[in-house]
Amino acid sequence: MGSRMESGPEEEPGKEPKHQPDIDFVTLGMLIIDDIDFPNPTPPRKDVLGGAGSFAVIGARLFSPRPLSSTIGWIVDQGSDFPPSVTTLIDGWDTSAVVRHDPDRLTTRGWNGYGGAADRREFKYLTPKKRVTSDDLPPNLLQSRSFHLICSPSRCQELVATITSRRKEASAPEAYTKPIIVWEPVPDLCSPDQLLNLTNTLPLVDVCSPNHSELAGFMGDDGLDPATGDISTRAVERACEQLLDSMPLQSFAIVVRAAHKGCYVVKNGGRKRRPGQGSRSTRRKNYTRGGLRPDIDMTALLADLIRDEDGLVIREEIEVDPGVERWIPAFHQDGDGVVDPTGGGNTFLGALSVALARGKSYEEAAVWGSVAASFAVEQVGMPTLDRHEDGPETWNGCNVLDRLRAFEARL
Repeated sequence: MGSRMESGPEEEPGKEPKHQPDIDFVTLGMLIIDDIDFPNPTPPRKDVLGGAGSFAVIGARLFSPRPLSSTIGWIVDQGSDFPPSVTTLIDGWDTSAVVRHDPDRLTTRGWNGYGGAADRREFKYLTPKKRVTSDDLPPNLLQSRSFHLICSPSRCQELVATITSRRKEASAPEAYTKPIIVWEPVPDLCSPDQLLNLTNTLPLVDVCSPNHSELAGFMGDDGLDPATGDISTRAVERACEQLLDSMPLQSFAIVVRAAHKGCYVVKNGGRKRRPGQGSRSTRRKNYTRGGLRPDIDMTALLADLIRDEDGLVIREEIEVDPGVERWIPAFHQDGDGVVDPTGGGNTFLGALSVALARGKSYEEAAVWGSVAASFAVEQVGMPTLDRHEDGPETWNGCNVLDRLRAFEARL
């Protein structure tokens, strides 16, 4: 068993665990136990581990073989009916899971049913859901290098504020570090009346990642090509361009997950001073996240951008960030390798988040995400982990790094 922390419903959420590894990734998504009804003659499946949080953890865990697995943190809420088989499955991943067992409630459960001409998957909760909040995070998870949030724009603003506040309270001013925030908008609130909330949230996150349909929903569109009925890559590009143009002084990336079309990675560019260079005044203030604030001394800021302490022009010390604008294809180019797309997007974002936490570029992180998603969609539920005494672990019989290298060669 890995860094599994047990806590009961009456324990303080900040209780220190015995072992505190450095944490690269934490999700605030939920764990859900799914019952799935398929069209005849496929038999139903019961007690399937699911939920955005569980799939995001798998995405990060795929690129974190032991002992790196302990750098993946999350909250596992167990009710009185929590299946022992799921406990065994989670324990086998060796993550830093905070397990909270509450015998007075039922585990969050959902029903999934396929129906209609396109066998569209429908979902409803069967038991009351228990959301994970920033207050639930123990000290080691609170200091994670990256966080995956799946929520509305307003709740994202609230979570970022409370995470930031708690981290500042727990650190000396000179030791505080900003975490990487990867935000997945909740589908139900991707609508035009939330567009202003969306633009108010973008400056607070490092990555906003809707899927193509959710992005189109914010714009009052369906995101489809009227001639073919397929996903419109032009609509994705146009919507991202509008969002970036609306926030020209902010630094954030948009990663749109577009099913079989792959993903679109876009980030605004700009000018930035090379790390470790510049005048004393720029080192005193932190402008690395972009954006103008009321407390910024514009005269000093502009002077620092173009002159050194002796008043000389220092253009050679200014690095131009060209930004990013790139489509990355899906790993599975045909439907043969896809059994169930459920959870593919969450898995993508878990891998993307942990890649960013480990210093990868946005494009490299999206490649990690695409590879991780390929494992998630190859079966119903979670991919299968196998360990080998004389070699690396495998998922679905495949070494993750081998698949990554093969995908990079294709790109």
